[in-house]
Amino acid sequence: MAAFSERAAREAWSVAALVRAVADALSARFGACTVRGELSGFSRAASGHCYFTLKDLSGEAVLLRCAMFRRAASLLDFAPADGQEVELRGRVAVYEPRGELQFVVESMRRCGAGALYEQFMRLKARLEAEGLFDSARKRELPRFVARVGIVTSLAAAALRDVLTALARRAPHVQVAVYPTLVQGPDAPAAIVRALALASERQEVDVLLLVRGGGSLEDLWAFNDEQVVRAVAACTLPVVCGVGHETDVTLCDFAADLRAPTPTAAAELAVVATDDWRQALDALAARLARAARHRLDRQAQVVDRLGAALSRPAERLLRLRQGLDALDSRRARALERAIQFERLRLRSLAQRLGVAVAAACSRRSLHLAGAEARLRANDPLRVLSRGYAWVADDRGRALVSATQVHEGQRLVARWADGRADAVVERVVIAPERSGEE
Repeated sequence: MAAFSERAAREAWSVAALVRAVADALSARFGACTVRGELSGFSRAASGHCYFTLKDLSGEAVLLRCAMFRRAASLLDFAPADGQEVELRGRVAVYEPRGELQFVVESMRRCGAGALYEQFMRLKARLEAEGLFDSARKRELPRFVARVGIVTSLAAAALRDVLTALARRAPHVQVAVYPTLVQGPDAPAAIVRALALASERQEVDVLLLVRGGGSLEDLWAFNDEQVVRAVAACTLPVVCGVGHETDVTLCDFAADLRAPTPTAAAELAVVATDDWRQALDALAARLARAARHRLDRQAQVVDRLGAALSRPAERLLRLRQGLDALDSRRARALERAIQFERLRLRSLAQRLGVAVAAACSRRSLHLAGAEARLRANDPLRVLSRGYAWVADDRGRALVSATQVHEGQRLVARWADGRADAVVERVVIAPERSGEE
């Protein structure tokens, strides 16, 4: 270290030399050490190396980048995941290409917070299976927000951050605060009451549920099942901004929109006044350009019309030529139409003659057949074969002996004449039975 100070005082360092010197100093001072914290952003590369960030358990915004190479990662006896409290054994080093401090992990051991994270994952899976986190049930935030509600602690730094962001972006927006506890055993019930009060009053357009960062235990009130269900059942659109960007709670999944920080929640809930002004200015510029273009086009139309009116003789000549062309087309079209109709009428006349001749032939054949059938059924032809037709004095045919009685006057007709008769006796023939 003395040599390092002497060289620094004697000459300027190059970047590479300075980074290597710092890495050597860190390696000498922290060659082997143990650190405890909360896993965040854990990922395993295709090469087998693991990269993640270790968060301070006290909730301070301090992060330590870590790298665990494949050999050490292969010795793990559990599956690392975000939110787990772990104890790392390794060395502090400098990643020279970016000059970043990192902790090279040789071993990892899970501590007590792992059980809490497993509880978090089980509850998340159950609520997700119920459809509480479905994207279909999430609502769009209002485009124009006049009043914003904030559910948080009055003493929280998150409230100051949100109020500062709202005052900066949209000073015209009114704010309603629904105070609640955000940490501790009484926090879940207090948050549920605050959400219910906001839903009952319906005095804001959007609701911000915010809190600053902390450990998994500090943020556990926002993983409580009753709080998550209250967020999902809230009648107002809810933006959840709990913790830092790497913190994730179950309320983030149930809310209509998740913000990485409380300040980001305020920025997502309202559009900045300057953005509206810029949008209005852009619309005004587009309107002005459109009006100029429309006026230019209309001016060109007027110029063309004026040029046409300045030479009426040419205009009349073109119109006369057009009328002559139309008249010629009309005459040719009329002549073609007359010729077409003549041909069509001639064809129809020929077809009519053929049809009439065919119809007459069919009718003649039909009449001849009817005449033959009529002659075949002529009663006189039947009488000529020796039969007689018997009727009473009123001309009604008698077809059975049962219709005749003694003394009745009858008329008998043959093919060649008739005779009047009086019935002297009636004999009814016995019924014939058994005959084939």
